Amino acid sequence: MLSLLGSGTALAQDEAASPPPAPVALRMAGPEARQGAASDGTYIYAIDNDRIGKYRIADGRRIAGWQGERRLFPHMNSCTVVGRELVCAASNYPAVPQTSAVEVFDTTTLKHVRSVSLGFGPGSLTVMERHGGKWWAVFANYAGKGGEPGRDQRYTLLARMDDAFRIERSWTFPADVLARMAPYSCSGLSWGEDGLIYATGHDRPEVYALKLPEAGSVLEHVGTLGIAAPGQAIDWDPKAPRRLWAIDRKKNEMVASDMPVVVREGQR
Repeated sequence: MLSLLGSGTALAQDEAASPPPAPVALRMAGPEARQGAASDGTYIYAIDNDRIGKYRIADGRRIAGWQGERRLFPHMNSCTVVGRELVCAASNYPAVPQTSAVEVFDTTTLKHVRSVSLGFGPGSLTVMERHGGKWWAVFANYAGKGGEPGRDQRYTLLARMDDAFRIERSWTFPADVLARMAPYSCSGLSWGEDGLIYATGHDRPEVYALKLPEAGSVLEHVGTLGIAAPGQAIDWDPKAPRRLWAIDRKKNEMVASDMPVVVREGQR
């Protein structure tokens, strides 16, 4: 188990070096590995703006693929497996005003089965996650490309949504985490079995462990983990404990890391 430093470090968070990366368990090539990866434990899905590749984890063989029209799928960012469906967060990034949609695919064939338009929202949809019978979404905001006037990365939200994708509650991200993500935002997020929320930015090789606050509207930063992949969307492997999938977009690789356990205050 590993105790991690939170926001009380002496060195400014936006200047501190990233922690050493967690051990890499597996690397798999996939030309679609440009935005993120999702796993059902048997297969890994490589995500790009307008295409998806399905690969068998056991041998790296490409099983299926999907290619969409770029005008309809300008920016898919992350996906998650829910039952027999691959549920993906999509937006019109970097166009503004920001609009978003949920795109759903059949995991067996990768056929696109439906689209749920969310229209204008509090940011660009970068994450769709299923946890505790609810949908969890990240609406990202940016200080620059893809951002809207008057809203930078500080306006990024984690939202809990009902089955009709209506926002029930929302939280902002801690200032020290946002400083590490700037000028971009949260590109990936996945709930861990330990009850913590794990989030990534756009380009740093780091994963931020967060938790819902007991009061207020700001997520609590529990610690920061190093990872051998520079940001982008992530997903926990449901069959391999503490194995987190990410991507290295420069190498077009899916990267599985065996992450250390985060020790929360009061558990030491």
